[in-house]
Amino acid sequence: MTVRLLVAGLCLLVVSVLLLKGAPPAVRGGRWAGGAVRGLVGLLLIALAALAGAIAVGLQGYRALTLETLAATVTTEPVGPQRFRATIVFPDRRIAMYELAGDALYVDAHILKWHPFVNLLGLHTAYELDRVAGRYNEVAEERARPHTVFSLTRSRPVNLFVIARRGLLGPLVDAEYGSAAFIAATRPARYEVRVSTTGLLMRYVPGGPPP
Repeated sequence: MTVRLLVAGLCLLVVSVLLLKGAPPAVRGGRWAGGAVRGLVGLLLIALAALAGAIAVGLQGYRALTLETLAATVTTEPVGPQRFRATIVFPDRRIAMYELAGDALYVDAHILKWHPFVNLLGLHTAYELDRVAGRYNEVAEERARPHTVFSLTRSRPVNLFVIARRGLLGPLVDAEYGSAAFIAATRPARYEVRVSTTGLLMRYVPGGPPP
């Protein structure tokens, strides 16, 4: 989908350059209205090309969401009272390991849904896992006990979720929201972290350690 955006942005940029190139001669020939219109259209196309490029760069790290997509596989292993280790394997084979405090494993994600007309450019609902943390069953412990939380995102020059949350993408975005799920981590177990059109979920993996 980012390739389509880059191609669209490049086409817009080429057309804008051609328009701006033709604007000064039109002005010199006395055709002020035609030259001004060409210049304004050219500048507009440059802005659209820049927007397409920014979205393409910002989508790096986001993954397209179908009806249900595997976001990661997590193996939990208790290492002490209300302490456990979480080993996360991502679809690209990247592995991360964290030691967390609490009774449950908590994972959340950013989800970005585009308007249908934007889908014509190849953009579809996308997601990115945001963070992993430990969660206590009791609210009193959640307030008093140590908190452990780690980021699952990768740094990028453009963060589309932040831009969308500030309303800077306007009518292009249908909805942007966060979704979270948690599962008990008091015993060794393996789970699939999946993202569906209704949000994040965790499903036990048969053949792994029993839940």
